[in-house]
Amino acid sequence: MPKAAPPKRFNWRLTFAILFGFVLFVSTAMATRRVQSMLLTNDRFALESDFLAPAAGGAPVIPGIRIEGNRYVSRERILHVFAPDVNKSIFRIPIAERRRRLLGIDWVEEASVLRIWPNRLIVKVRERRPVAFAKLPVGNGQQFHYMLIDAQGVLLSVPKQKFDFPVLTGVTEDQSDIERRQRVVAMQTLLTQLGPAAHGMVTEINAATPQDLRVSARVGGHNVELWLGDRRYLARFQDFNNHFDEIMRQSDGASVFDLRIDNNILTVQQPGSRKEVEK
Repeated sequence: MPKAAPPKRFNWRLTFAILFGFVLFVSTAMATRRVQSMLLTNDRFALESDFLAPAAGGAPVIPGIRIEGNRYVSRERILHVFAPDVNKSIFRIPIAERRRRLLGIDWVEEASVLRIWPNRLIVKVRERRPVAFAKLPVGNGQQFHYMLIDAQGVLLSVPKQKFDFPVLTGVTEDQSDIERRQRVVAMQTLLTQLGPAAHGMVTEINAATPQDLRVSARVGGHNVELWLGDRRYLARFQDFNNHFDEIMRQSDGASVFDLRIDNNILTVQQPGSRKEVEK
């Protein structure tokens, strides 16, 4: 007859390990919850401190926020993003959402928000770099207002600082950033090619058609508009400048000149009317 199998022994070690693991899990979860509750509710971790009474300039103050990298965007515009977080735990602050709102400020190109133990924030921003004043039409285009524009075609509010930039026309607020960027790139290509030759002379660049650029310039004491086209900007500008006195004697008071045909200069008396100037 087969022998009966011996009864299995109760595995106290396994049972103890399971119970110990369960108790450890529960105690860890409870401790984590207590720590989390403390971080979210304890006044020690509240963003320092309340909005104080506005200063002389009407600016709110949040001592618990340090801002780095801002030169043109005001501290007040940045602090306004964090107004809902005053007197709340820094661990309740939705960092990703605050960063998204910071990027909604026109001057802010990049931003980060860091929590600093126990109750402070560091906000770091990288600002956009303007390259020109954008002359923007208002209404029917008879009036204009000015903003700054960066290399990506983003329009920027004008701060109190002074800037020495050319004026770019042919851009509008209705255009996309990409459309404005194409016009900025065309303007920068023209200015790069002209280099020092046009320094202090070119005051406005019309890039309404990026492949047909026109500039307003002050040459020999006269305000002129030069149609430079899409290439050989420096050669065409120098040709006009070198023969300026003779051109003005033959121009019959014209102030608009078409230089798009190499080695030729045409006065533009009225739309559709051209007169060649002999050099």
